[in-house]
Amino acid sequence: MTMTAAKAGTDPSPRDPLRMFIGGEWTEARSGRTFDSIDPYTGQAWAQVPEASAADVDRAVSAARAAFDEGPWPQMAGVERARIMRRLARLLEENADELAAIEVRDNGKLLREMAGQAALLPEFYDYFAGAADKIGGEVLDSAKTNFFVYQLFEPVGVVGAITAWNSPLMLVAYKLAPALAAGCCFVLKPSEHTSVSALRFAEIVAEAGVPDGVFNVVTGDGPSVGEPLVSHPGVDKVAFTGSVATGIRVAKAAAEHLAPVSLELGGKSPNVVFADADIEAAANGVVAGIFAACGQTCVAGSRLLAERPIHDELVERVVGRAQEIILGNPMDLATEMGPLAFAAQWDKVMGYIDVGNGEGAELATGGCRPERFGDGLFVEPTVFVRVDNSMRIAREEIFGPVLSVIPFDGEAEALSIANDSPFGLAAGVWTRDVQRVHRMVPRLQAGTVWINAYRTINYDVPFGGYKMSGHGRENGLEGLREYLHTKSVWVEMSGATRDPFKLG
Repeated sequence: MTMTAAKAGTDPSPRDPLRMFIGGEWTEARSGRTFDSIDPYTGQAWAQVPEASAADVDRAVSAARAAFDEGPWPQMAGVERARIMRRLARLLEENADELAAIEVRDNGKLLREMAGQAALLPEFYDYFAGAADKIGGEVLDSAKTNFFVYQLFEPVGVVGAITAWNSPLMLVAYKLAPALAAGCCFVLKPSEHTSVSALRFAEIVAEAGVPDGVFNVVTGDGPSVGEPLVSHPGVDKVAFTGSVATGIRVAKAAAEHLAPVSLELGGKSPNVVFADADIEAAANGVVAGIFAACGQTCVAGSRLLAERPIHDELVERVVGRAQEIILGNPMDLATEMGPLAFAAQWDKVMGYIDVGNGEGAELATGGCRPERFGDGLFVEPTVFVRVDNSMRIAREEIFGPVLSVIPFDGEAEALSIANDSPFGLAAGVWTRDVQRVHRMVPRLQAGTVWINAYRTINYDVPFGGYKMSGHGRENGLEGLREYLHTKSVWVEMSGATRDPFKLG
């Protein structure tokens, strides 16, 4: 059974339900139930997705377990895994336009944004394919000269992955590409808001020749599918992208069977602009950091820290640009902001705007649903000034196009405000002073720091956070290590008999 309804040029119909991918087969949920995938721009159901349960999760984990314990993938030569991964990359290139269009229908982000992400996907699989045949070992220079000691790097086993709705297939690539290179098998639960692209992606994985059971997709919500997946004793590692609250629950559930967890969670990232910065470039970077993708990104630069001498001019530039942002159909390449991804997210963002007004922040622009879109899930690009870092809008992740502007005086205060957050995912620093850069970077509590830029990510650069932004790293060789066990091997060479009651 193929997905059929999501082929290029057609839209899945609510009367033609999709199927999950388990053990190389297309299958309905055991319950027979489905749920609608809603297009955020039209507000209409455009696909029906299987509503899985714990029984379906068990089927998927069992398929992955069998593929890992008995199948060829983990035993395959790295060069052969790499060959299959490169074939997958080429197929992703061929289907990039279709995948981008599916993701726009699912989450409402701009086609220009999702097309860029889809075009980048093959590079993730190519990069990690290049590492697949280089996972060797290392001889250790042990102080015990009668031993030959070495270490091996082996796949952790079955990975249970849960991904968020804002960049669906890119977040899958962060996890799946290194896991495949390492020789792991994989069970994916995509967000219930954006499951269609994961099911189409599963077709492409199968076409690439990835053996049955190595990659599986189960669809549904967190309580019915996510919780059984992360708590399943057959899952050897959990990889999660999402909110802090859910990440904590995931970590607790995985801890019940001591599965290691990598968590990529939220952020309240500071974009710090000093008085000597190129103010035009900084204003553009601030807009990119908070209004691109409607602010629905974990690295959103949602706190603008502006040094007082340029505060007013910078705010004027940012507000002016925010008022010019073109809202509309995300499929239109002229559109700069589309709708939020789903109704509950719209409610959350509007609720935080009410909070900001109630806390005494001043609304410089935005804060409303544009009248011309009726009941559509749009929010005007919003800027609050006169914000204190103790306010909720400065401390809690909004995940929408809402910017909080905080003034500061000098480096020490900038660092104090920037680090005064439960999060530590990213930060931006705008200055022409290279010495200041090298003073700031070591003291900023963030996993990624951009200098005179914002919101740039690539497959070869490790990504992850400090504090409540999670732990573990994705991308780069550090991302690969998340999917490998280290095994130490001692080979006695002298043949001598030793005292059995003394540590050797």
